[in-house]
Amino acid sequence: MAISSVRRSFLWWGLATLLILGAWGWWSGRPAPTAAAENTRAAPVLVHTATVAARDMPIRLQGLGAIQAWASVTVRARIDGQLESVGFREGEVVRRGQVIARLDDRVQKAQLAQAVAQRARDQAQLDNAREDLARYVELARHGAIDRKTLDTQRAQVEVLRATIQSDEAQIQAARVQLDYTRITAPLTGRTGALQVDPGNLVRATDAAGLVLINQIDPVAVSFTVPDTAFAEVQAALRVAGPSSPGLTVEVYGRGQSQRLGQGALVLMDNRIDAASGTLRLKARLDNPDQALWPGQTVDVRLILGDRAGALVVPESAVQRGAEGLFVYVVDPDGRVRLQAVRTAVVQDGLAVVDDGLYAGQRIVIDGQYKLRPGLKIAEISAGAATPAGDEPASAAPGNAS
Repeated sequence: MAISSVRRSFLWWGLATLLILGAWGWWSGRPAPTAAAENTRAAPVLVHTATVAARDMPIRLQGLGAIQAWASVTVRARIDGQLESVGFREGEVVRRGQVIARLDDRVQKAQLAQAVAQRARDQAQLDNAREDLARYVELARHGAIDRKTLDTQRAQVEVLRATIQSDEAQIQAARVQLDYTRITAPLTGRTGALQVDPGNLVRATDAAGLVLINQIDPVAVSFTVPDTAFAEVQAALRVAGPSSPGLTVEVYGRGQSQRLGQGALVLMDNRIDAASGTLRLKARLDNPDQALWPGQTVDVRLILGDRAGALVVPESAVQRGAEGLFVYVVDPDGRVRLQAVRTAVVQDGLAVVDDGLYAGQRIVIDGQYKLRPGLKIAEISAGAATPAGDEPASAAPGNAS
């Protein structure tokens, strides 16, 4: 009886083991679902899309620049003297020729008066010598004096005439010295801090001078571009021609999108800095509202021309992978695929595509991190999500149109 029970137990355990092995074999032998089948059952991924647009795009070079005064003059006294008065307030705009400072001029006035008096004395002597010469000529005609006396008197007249010329030069020099006591603005510009207060003695050799005047309308911007851009800049200048106003230069605040000024390129340096590998450029910009200030650091864009019919997409659409740049292209059935692209330049939030796309293609511009090839997508909109393959894409933020 006990033997029979043991046999029945082994039988049941054997059947259970066979059932388990059979179920495992069926499950492991079942064909695995394909990625396409999984993608078919998956819900559409919500993304933003845009279409590839064709438009004329400006060709730009970007660089970092610094604003400079168009002209800058340190005003210094030309003679030594005591500063009597100042004719401007610090920081105000002065006009060319405006008297901005006066020195004590008593010494210079005395020197001028002395030179004038010296000329008057010499002029009287010259007049007397001429009268004597006229009498000597008459006496010599009658043989009353010898020839040598007449020649001596003529020489005396010439000496006095030369003395008068020297006196005139002394008077002119004295007037110049007197003019130097009136210090005028050499240009129209904004003054800086006054370096010497009235009452102090100023000298012509003072390095700091009296005040610095900067011309800030117009202003200059000096900036650099990589030396590899030299050929592009030179070609653009050649196309523009010598009679054109020059290549356009736009200036923006550091990291800002608001344009602060626009002008024309006036200088391409005659050498490339070998140490930094850059080419220095300079532009002139009108600055009537004084939005640009000397010493200010700015972003600079040099416009070399226009790229006609360029294919542009939002910058966010271009992704970087192990094999280079790519975008997710939306096929007519609403599924995405990878498309390798080559870009020419990225500017103003747009990428100019040289190869890989054509105008009108629909691409993903946001939400790529959730995608993989073959997935179905739906456009994010204010209302319910619509599968991308069922209706045309609505205008999405950042659409490159």
